[in-house]
Amino acid sequence: MALVTGASRGIGAASARALAHHGAAVAVNYFSSEEAARGVVNAITETGGRAVALRGDARSASDLAALA
Repeated sequence: MALVTGASRGIGAASARALAHHGAAVAVNYFSSEEAARGVVNAITETGGRAVALRGDARSASDLAALA
């Protein structure tokens, strides 16, 4: 399982898709853009990958602990 923070757009989304392409199950972390994160999850699962969207603030130690 790979946890990719900021994965709802940009480099994070590209990283999440690349990891999934190489066989990793991916946790797509987002803070405010659930719709964008679900789009990344859908793109991954439509090609046979495994992914979930998880909300959390990567700046918060307690949120990061909850994501782990």
